[in-house]
Amino acid sequence: MLSRIAESLFWIGRYIERSDGTARILDVHLQLLLEDPWIDEDTACRSLLSVMGSEAPADQELTRQDVLAQLAVDRTHPASIAYSLGAARENARRAREIVSTELWECLNTTRARMPRRVASDKVHEFFGWVRERSALAVGIVDSATSRDDAWRFFTLGRSLERADMTARLLATRSLTEASGPSWTTILRSCGAYEAYLRTYRGMPSAKNAAEFLLLDQLFPRSVMFSISRAEECMRDLEPRRGRVGTVDSAQRLLGQIRSDLEYRPIQDTLVDLPGRMDAVQNVTSQVSEAIRERYFPTHAVPAWIGENS
Repeated sequence: MLSRIAESLFWIGRYIERSDGTARILDVHLQLLLEDPWIDEDTACRSLLSVMGSEAPADQELTRQDVLAQLAVDRTHPASIAYSLGAARENARRAREIVSTELWECLNTTRARMPRRVASDKVHEFFGWVRERSALAVGIVDSATSRDDAWRFFTLGRSLERADMTARLLATRSLTEASGPSWTTILRSCGAYEAYLRTYRGMPSAKNAAEFLLLDQLFPRSVMFSISRAEECMRDLEPRRGRVGTVDSAQRLLGQIRSDLEYRPIQDTLVDLPGRMDAVQNVTSQVSEAIRERYFPTHAVPAWIGENS
C-alpha cells in the first residue's frame, strides 16, 4: 500500500473519532453550564478549552457561545468539529481509489451539511447529529471493508483517537471541582451507562465508573480496549521478528502505557486523574508521531488545501 493512502486512511479514522469525541465532551459540559448557575462560566470555559488543547483569549470573558463557536463550527480551528469533518473528507478525496463510494458520499454529505452557526436551542440536537454521522461513517467501514491493511490503518487511527478522547473526557471530571459532571453523566456521554449497569449492577461510584472507562477490556470506548485494539493493528501490520521482543517504538509505547494502567491500583489513578490522563494523551501523541516516521516518511510537513467552497 502506498504511504500516501495509508496516511489518509489513518487520519480519516482519527478525524471521524475526534469529531465524535469532541461532540460528546462539549455536549456534557455546555449542558452543565446551563443547568448549574453556581459554576463560574469563564473559568469553566477556559478549563474546557485547555483540556481540548485550545488557547483561550486572555482579554475577554468567555461564555458557552464562545466555546461553541471555537470548538464546534469554526472551520479553521484544528480542534473543532467542523475542521475534523472537513479534514476527514479531504483525506478521503486523497485516497479516493481505496475509499468506498458509500464512505465518500457519507463524508462528503456530512461536510456539506455542516452548519456555520448553531442556535442556542439546537445545540444538543447538533451534537446528536455529529454522533450519528460519525457512527454512520464507522459503520460503513466496519461492514464493507476487507480486514486488510486499509482497515488496519483506519482502525489504528480511530483507536488512538478514541483512547485520547476518553482520557480527555475523564480529565474534565475535575474541571469545576464539586460542580463537575457526575460519573453518571460521563458514562452517559460515552454511551456506557447501560453497559456499566449490566456490569456492576449498581449506581456509579467514582472507583467503579473510572475503572470501567479506563480498564474494562470488553467495552469499546474504554481506554484499555482502545489501546489494546491499536496494539493488535500494529502487530498485524508488522509481525514480530526474531527473539528479542518488540523493537517498534510505537508498539513499545502502547505496551508501556497499557501495563501502567492495567497494574496500577485504580485508587492511585483517581488520586491524580487529570495527571494520569495527560500521560495517556502524551503517549497517543508520541505513538502517532512514531507511526508517521515509520509508515509515512516525508521531509516536508504535510499540507492539504481544501476546496474554497
